[in-house]
Amino acid sequence: MTELIEKLCKTGDLSDNELKMLIADTAVQTAELLAKRADEVRRKYYGNKVFLRGLIEISSYCKNDCLYCGIRRSCKSAERYRLDRQQILDCADIGYKLGLRTFVMQGGEDAFFTDDYMCGIISELRQRYPDCAITLSLGERSAESYRKMKEAGADRYLLRHETASQELYSKIHPAEMRLDNRIKCLYNLKETGFQTGSGFMVGVPFQTADDIIKDIRFLQELQPHMIGIGPFIPHKDTPFRNEKGGTLSLTLRLLGILRLMFPKVLLPATTALGTISPVGRELGLKTGCNVIMPNISPEDARKKYNLYDNKLISGGETAEGISLLKAEIEAAGYEIADERGDCVK
Repeated sequence: MTELIEKLCKTGDLSDNELKMLIADTAVQTAELLAKRADEVRRKYYGNKVFLRGLIEISSYCKNDCLYCGIRRSCKSAERYRLDRQQILDCADIGYKLGLRTFVMQGGEDAFFTDDYMCGIISELRQRYPDCAITLSLGERSAESYRKMKEAGADRYLLRHETASQELYSKIHPAEMRLDNRIKCLYNLKETGFQTGSGFMVGVPFQTADDIIKDIRFLQELQPHMIGIGPFIPHKDTPFRNEKGGTLSLTLRLLGILRLMFPKVLLPATTALGTISPVGRELGLKTGCNVIMPNISPEDARKKYNLYDNKLISGGETAEGISLLKAEIEAAGYEIADERGDCVK
C-alpha cells in the first residue's frame, strides 16, 4: 500500500478501485504510514495547533426519526429538554472565560427554535464576543432561514450528509427524509457564505466500501471547510440496537485518507471516536485531525443529549476540564490554539 499512499500524497486523489484497496487494508504498516503522512500534511497547513470549539447542546427534541439516533422522535426513553436564551448565553460566557473562541450551538430539528428566536441569540453572541466564531448545527432548514442566521452574525454551519448513497440513506432514515434535500441544504449553506461542514458515519449498518467511496466523491464535489466523521455507535432504544458499531481502525484509516485528499480542511477528532476508545481522540490528532469540541452545555443537558450509548461526557465547562484536555493534547504532541481557528484559504 506504500505506493498508493505516496500517490495520494502527490496527487490528492486515487481511483475508486485504489481507494477501495486502501480502505480495506488493515495492516499495521499501512495505518502507521497513513498517520505519518496525514500528520505531515496537517502540520504543513496548521502546524501543531488544535482548535477547540465550545459545544452547546441546545435541544434534545427532534422532529426526525432517523433509525440510528437516540433522540429520534419515536424514542420513548429519550429525556427531552431545551436550553433557554439565558442558559445559552451563560454557557458561552463560561466558555469565553475558559479561552474558547468558537461556540457551536447544536440540537435536534426542533421547531421551537424559530428563525427569529435563533437570530436574536446569534446577534447577542456576536455583540458580546466579536472575536469569536459562531457555529450552528441545527439540521435542514430553508435557504431563507440560513440567510437570516448568516446575516445575524453566524459564521459556520455543520450538516453531515451521513451517507451519499441513496440506497443506504433510505435504509437508515424514514421515508419522509430525502437525501436530495440534505444535499440541497449543503449547497444553500455554501452559497449563503457559511463556512460549511459535512461528513458521514463510519460502520453504519448496511454500509459498504462503495458507499464510503460515494461519500468521498460527494465531498470532493462539495469542497466543505470542515469534514466530520465518526464511528457509528448503536443506541439501545433504536432499531439498530443489536448492530455492530464502527471500528477505530477503519475510522482512523478514513481520517488519514481525508486529510491527504483535503489538506486544508478542518478535521475534528470527534466525541464518538473518544467514546469507542480511551485513546481515540489522541490517535485522531495523530492521523490528521486538528479540532476537538469540549462540551460546555449544562451538566444535566449533556447527560440527556444521548445520541448513542455510553457517550463520552468530557466536560469542558470548568478550568479543570480544559486543563485535562490541554494535557491530553500536549501528550499527543500538539498545543491548543487560542484563536477562532478558521479553515486556511
